[in-house]
Amino acid sequence: MEGTVRVRFAPSPTGFLHIGGLRTALYNYLFAKHHKNGSFILRIEDTDQSRYVEEAESDIIRSLEWCGIEIDEGPKNPGEYGPYRQSERKDLYRKYAEQLIESGHAYYAFDTTDELDQMRERLQKSGNPSPKYDSVTRQSMKNSLTLSQDEVTKRLEEGDEYVVRLKVPRRETVRFEDIIRGHVSFETKGLDDQVLLKSDGMPTYHLANVVDDHLMKITHVIRGEEWLSSTPKHILLYNAFGWDAPEMAHLPLIMSPTGGKLSKRKAEEEGIPVNTKDYIKNHYEPEALVNFLAYLGWSPGDDSEIHSLDELCELFTLDRVSKGGAVFNHKKLLWYNEHYLREQSDEDIAAKVRSIASEQKVKLPDEDFLIEAVSLLKDRVSKVDELLTMGDFFFKDPEEYDEKALKKWKSDSPALVSDYRDSISGLSEDQFDAATLKSHLESVIEKHDVGFGKLMMPLRIAVTGQGFGPDLFASMELLGKEIVLRRIDTALNKLV
Repeated sequence: MEGTVRVRFAPSPTGFLHIGGLRTALYNYLFAKHHKNGSFILRIEDTDQSRYVEEAESDIIRSLEWCGIEIDEGPKNPGEYGPYRQSERKDLYRKYAEQLIESGHAYYAFDTTDELDQMRERLQKSGNPSPKYDSVTRQSMKNSLTLSQDEVTKRLEEGDEYVVRLKVPRRETVRFEDIIRGHVSFETKGLDDQVLLKSDGMPTYHLANVVDDHLMKITHVIRGEEWLSSTPKHILLYNAFGWDAPEMAHLPLIMSPTGGKLSKRKAEEEGIPVNTKDYIKNHYEPEALVNFLAYLGWSPGDDSEIHSLDELCELFTLDRVSKGGAVFNHKKLLWYNEHYLREQSDEDIAAKVRSIASEQKVKLPDEDFLIEAVSLLKDRVSKVDELLTMGDFFFKDPEEYDEKALKKWKSDSPALVSDYRDSISGLSEDQFDAATLKSHLESVIEKHDVGFGKLMMPLRIAVTGQGFGPDLFASMELLGKEIVLRRIDTALNKLV
């Protein structure tokens, strides 16, 4: 590829970083790093001040850093093409809007809100279901194309409110090549005369993003499919300025498992975290989320599924991104999470558990005990925080017993558990190991001529309060004789 690749992730700080936005950022980053000296730029598109959310920008930056996505240029580490917040580039956009007016590609529009509403109402009554300000309707509105030059000058001098609109040609076909979708064309008769500069002097997304992409030397625009219909307006703007447009690539939608786009409402209904901060808060592994999102609309063309961020940078190409929507499979994400959790050492996982326990004000045992508990539990959980819930019995005596498991506590359970308790009570601490504890259980069930589960499940309930969990005998060994006997006695008193 000729020249240095420069891509940008350009979110609006109108809310927390959505999972779809994170995938867009990831694909931009992977594409940039696939190419030698490629740059990943973060640009904050904060022109819509009415919807600005105070913590949104810091949330975006934190989310990218958590995933390992390094920002080459952005608000916190500016390069030579700043500033990187559009609100700080306001005067720049006015200059380019006026340039478009002078060249005849844009115009001033002085219509009030009431006049715009009346126009839409009039057109709807005449049978137009979706009226817009376009090459036809502009002829009957108050703008610099219908008013005299003197009237326009007078209005401007008197400070009348106005917007600047793009003058869309009436009958043209706008064509461009999309790296993912191939040849794309739009007829201009379906486009409105887009507002480029609002009455408060702030640009709309369309003007600001075209100007900034050009001035920041962006080579590839990689964004969501929802922006595909806006691209012809952007192409018209590039043509009007006499600039070469960057290459375009529009990513497939992220789909709900039940069909349709993964909206916030659908995600909440299906228990899928919507924002990146939710994945951080709920203790997902960042490597798992990155690996999962990379495969949400892309594949390397083989059967491989596990790749680090560096490996994904090596493998990623846009020609392997699918056109069709990608279904968000939460079970698959948990599969990735299990993999990356189990790849870590017991010591590293124990440190994470201790950090979570500290947040939740849960008191944990000493380090060696915790590491042993992690070793027993980690193959049975999907996320690191589940070690605290599933492994709750390692840290305190059961306060209650799982109702579903109690269905396995039968009329003969107290006698069997009591007999087992007597069998192991004479063991020394040194003899209190998993193999010995298991052999004593085998002796008791042989003596009573019952199946393994007849004693195993009641014993698990007594010791852990649960009907499932890690190896029971190894767990009992770790807990130690005193605790195990105490818990059995408690259960025999409560459950007789």
